[in-house]
Amino acid sequence: MITANSTGLFPRRFRKGIRPDPTRDWFVLLTLAVIAFTAIVVWNIWAFDTVASGGTIGAPATSTPRLFDRSTIDTVHAVFEKRAEEEAKYTTGVYRSADPSQ
Repeated sequence: MITANSTGLFPRRFRKGIRPDPTRDWFVLLTLAVIAFTAIVVWNIWAFDTVASGGTIGAPATSTPRLFDRSTIDTVHAVFEKRAEEEAKYTTGVYRSADPSQ
């Protein structure tokens, strides 16, 4: 396979003249992992502290004026009032339903 050959050649070219040392390699890998983990923890602590104290991360959002029409809100309220009236008719007994099971 071409990919197997190319992946095998890269480490050899990268380590040309360096003896393989698994202990050193693992130590370097673990050191980099600890550094990355520490950076992530520090970032999360900073972000949490910033947001918890009321700040923002990045540029603050710009406010825009509210654009809404009062008539649409009144229409929605009217629909819900009609539904409430219909529900009240069922609960007070104005509407009678025939139960086919009896």
